[in-house]
Amino acid sequence: MLNSNGLTNKEVNESRNKYGSNSIDGKNKCTFISLFIETLGDPIIKILLIALFIKVIFLFKDFDYFETIGIVVAILVASLISAVSEYGSNKAFQRMQEESSKINIKVKRNGNITEIPIDDIVVGDIVLLSSGDKVPADITIISGKLSVDESSLNGETKEAYKEKVNDINKPMDINKIYRGTTIYDGAASGVVTKVGMDTLYGKMAKSLVEKEEDSPLKIRLTNLAKIISRIGYVAATMIAISYLFSKIFILNNFNFAIISNISFNTFIGYLLEALTLAVSVLVMSVPEGLPMMITLVLSTNSKKMLKDNVLVRKMVGIETAGSLNILFTDKTGTITKGKMEVVKVLLGNLNEYNSKLELSDTYQRLLEDSLIYNNESEYDKSSGNVIGGNITDKALLRFASKYKDDEIKIIDRVLFNSKNKYSTSIIEKDNKKIKLIKGAPDKVLKYASNYLDENGKVKILDKDRLNNYINNETNNGLRAIALSISESIYPVDSIRRNILVGIIFIKDEIREEAVDSVKLIKNAGINIVMVTGDSLSTGVSIAKEVGIIDNEGDASITSNELNKLSNEEVKKLIPRLRVVARALPEDKKRLVTLAKELNLVTGMTGDGVNDSIALKKADVSFAMGSGTEVAKEASDIVITDDNILSISKAILYGRTIFKNIRKFIIFQLTINLAATSLALIGPFIGVPSPITVIQMLWINMVMDTLAGLAFSYEVPKKEYMMEVPKKRDESIINRYMLNEIVVSSIYLLGVSILFLKLPIIGNMFVNKEHFMTAFFTLFIFLAVNNLFNTRTHRLNIFNHILENKPFIFIVIFIILIQGFIVYSGINIFGTTIINIKELIIIFLISISIIPVDFIRKCILKKLRGNIGV
Repeated sequence: MLNSNGLTNKEVNESRNKYGSNSIDGKNKCTFISLFIETLGDPIIKILLIALFIKVIFLFKDFDYFETIGIVVAILVASLISAVSEYGSNKAFQRMQEESSKINIKVKRNGNITEIPIDDIVVGDIVLLSSGDKVPADITIISGKLSVDESSLNGETKEAYKEKVNDINKPMDINKIYRGTTIYDGAASGVVTKVGMDTLYGKMAKSLVEKEEDSPLKIRLTNLAKIISRIGYVAATMIAISYLFSKIFILNNFNFAIISNISFNTFIGYLLEALTLAVSVLVMSVPEGLPMMITLVLSTNSKKMLKDNVLVRKMVGIETAGSLNILFTDKTGTITKGKMEVVKVLLGNLNEYNSKLELSDTYQRLLEDSLIYNNESEYDKSSGNVIGGNITDKALLRFASKYKDDEIKIIDRVLFNSKNKYSTSIIEKDNKKIKLIKGAPDKVLKYASNYLDENGKVKILDKDRLNNYINNETNNGLRAIALSISESIYPVDSIRRNILVGIIFIKDEIREEAVDSVKLIKNAGINIVMVTGDSLSTGVSIAKEVGIIDNEGDASITSNELNKLSNEEVKKLIPRLRVVARALPEDKKRLVTLAKELNLVTGMTGDGVNDSIALKKADVSFAMGSGTEVAKEASDIVITDDNILSISKAILYGRTIFKNIRKFIIFQLTINLAATSLALIGPFIGVPSPITVIQMLWINMVMDTLAGLAFSYEVPKKEYMMEVPKKRDESIINRYMLNEIVVSSIYLLGVSILFLKLPIIGNMFVNKEHFMTAFFTLFIFLAVNNLFNTRTHRLNIFNHILENKPFIFIVIFIILIQGFIVYSGINIFGTTIINIKELIIIFLISISIIPVDFIRKCILKKLRGNIGV
């Protein structure tokens, strides 16, 4: 038999031992081994395998065993590094996903109502559910009514209505609700029948693999990588042909008598060298790490974002946040502290009371009943904390400061929703039924003609005087809630013929950081529209105080006024719209839709069930940490502290990610273009293959994996919030980037050719082996110095560099590895030990790229006034 007090601690342990825990296992997770095997299919690995195949097949002449071994090692190392990087990124993002799925559930245990983590639920628990909750297990309803969204299980978009079964003629599953579904409306309690992998959701979990679609930015990066790769394949083919042309025709002075006598073995040797050169170019030109840069940047910043209360559910959200043009935001808890406090009670005769203790016993009991039994919050008797419900309900319950009386029963109720803006509850007390009403004053007072005075006597209500008083208080930022009663019990959702009990005034202080946060967002070129359920006077008062309204041309409007405007009129209004009061969910959806039609990148905050439609419609959606699970599920980003400051940080992170990706592209394409051009021109100037395949692999690792890591740790900078938002369809590569890529790659190419061809430089080195080792080292050092140029658009290349310590460590690591390659004596890279004099020459030539880029930045700044990406 079911115990209405819930399970005891002993029964909880027994149930868990018998039926298991409520955790869901079996979700497909990528292991390190699977990722390592998967990397063998990467383009760069395929190219290396081709190079290895070429080396092994042509076993003749000067077959280079060292380089062959080097390629094998390179395949393993490249696969290992790629797998480690992706595994780390996946784990970081997985941690964020797990953080976003943490849910606390309201249950009855040991006779008390308390909140516990979803995984702690056991069979037999009595669970209390209401609008916006996610169903934590398979449950049988024992009281109440619900409308449930079961689309996550069966694909049906129509709401399913659930209630306790009293009629044997009703379908038996009408009282069954299942894990993974969400409560759209209503309130109920139920007993848990199945948990964890035994639930319907659990049985489906192994086959349900949630695969997030690639974000628009990742698709654009993938397409860019494909374009660059195609160019690389064309360039590799041209380089192979030009090398053969040089060997066969140019070196033989187009003497066809000599050309016709070239032996088959010699031709095959030339062909092998040409193919090897082509492979070297492909190793450099295929940007396999480009699409993964988003995940890399996100994973390196994941801990910092969580610390800043920004929990990313979908990568597309944080990317898009950097391009926001307009932000539709809530007021309560976002701009204000969300710590509501009842400051006074006003009666219909305009008498004020700052404490319920000042009221008569009769009136005090009625006030307490109105606050306690028409409320979605509960007292957790074990901790004394108020749990469940929204912050308004919590404030009202704290003011009542009293536990529920088991003798008073709730017969029926209608929960508050943003459309009706009121809630009702029918209670039975002392064998008498009464309806309690709570809601917005303009809704409740519309049907009230009388009020109760301090002594409980019914008197005629002067609505005009009362409304004037309410307006004055809301103009000062207070929030008003009307309480009334009615003896007309049914229908339960009717508020007609009600008698006013009183007006509760609540104060919600503005966050100290709200003014600066609003200023920061506005300086970033983003319009802020405060969409609130409060009255227009309250909304305007708060908006002025925080700086959302700071211009005479700024517009404020109510939901009713908004609905009277055509879509074209609203579009004209949006650029100067600042406050929408008494807002409905449909208003949010309409505003987002029309703003998008104006080609504005839209952001929307939300916390309620009805916000989910607008959240899904927005380009980037922010759910509040204190909001419903429905809102969180519909969102891209969860703001765990509900703070507008954290929203501004999310925007900054979005911009930082885009900036860091662009820096990586500049660096990679610069090295790419220079190396490919050198390989193409080389055969015609007598330097067919200055860098070997294995050396190319190390250069590729520097410009791809290591550079990606270095740039991914670049910290968010406040200066990014002084720039205008990027356009929705803005190209990844802009003219400033092209300028840097072209100038730097031309300089890199020029230095390389001069180094290879000028006798004065060649004579500085002991022999050819020293000379070619020096050139390989020079190319690495040029790339390292160019890392400093690329990481900042400022003239001072060391600006903020200490804030990115991994960048410094990576630069040191590259230099140390290059030193090991040259001075270890291992011949895999085809190098030899060079002396200190030769090393100094290389270093001095390599740092010349820094002043050259400094001059480029100065010229660009003078001509265009901007040198950034």
